[in-house]
Amino acid sequence: MAREPRVLLIGDSISIGYTPGASKLLAGKADVQRIPGNGGPTTNGLKNLAEWLGGGRWDVIHFNWGLHDLKLMDDGQIQVPLEEYEKNLAELVARLKATGARLIWCSTTPVPAGKLNPPRRPEDVPRYNQAAARIMRANGIAVNDLYAFALPRLDQIQRPENVHFTDAGSEQLAEVVAAAIFEALGR
Repeated sequence: MAREPRVLLIGDSISIGYTPGASKLLAGKADVQRIPGNGGPTTNGLKNLAEWLGGGRWDVIHFNWGLHDLKLMDDGQIQVPLEEYEKNLAELVARLKATGARLIWCSTTPVPAGKLNPPRRPEDVPRYNQAAARIMRANGIAVNDLYAFALPRLDQIQRPENVHFTDAGSEQLAEVVAAAIFEALGR
C-alpha cells in the first residue's frame, strides 16, 4: 500500500486555529503535521526550521511568517523591519526549496483596527505580504492568499480587536488551506 503524502504546516497561531479543520478535510488523502507551537517571526523560523523539517521527506509544505514580524515592540519599533523580513524570508524559502517539497506560501491574514495586544498596524500587513509575494514569484511558489479571502468577511470571521479568528472563521480558513494543499498534491 502506498504511503499517504506528508504535509507540513508552518505558521503562527492563525495556523494553529486552522490545522484541525484542514487535517480533518485532508484525512485519508494526506498525513498532515504541524510544527510544535507558534512559528513566531522569521527570526524564530531561521533558528528552528531544521528541527521542524526533521529527517523525513515532505510532499507539501504550507508556510507563513509575518504576523509576529510586524508586531510593534514596547519602543514602538516593528519587531522585524521589512528589509530584514524580506532577507529572512528569502533565506527560509531557499532552505524550504532544498527539501524538494511542493511549497505553498500563505499570505499573512489581516490585522483589524483597534487596540490590539500586542499592538500591530493594519497597514503593515499589505507591505509585508507584497514583499513576500515578490519572493514567491521569483521562486515559482504557489500562493494561498488568506489575506484576500479574509479581508471582505473580517467582521463575520475574526474576533473584534483581535488578530485571531472565531472557531467558525478558523473552519473557513481550513477549507481554503485544505483546497490549496489538495491542489498541490494533485500536481
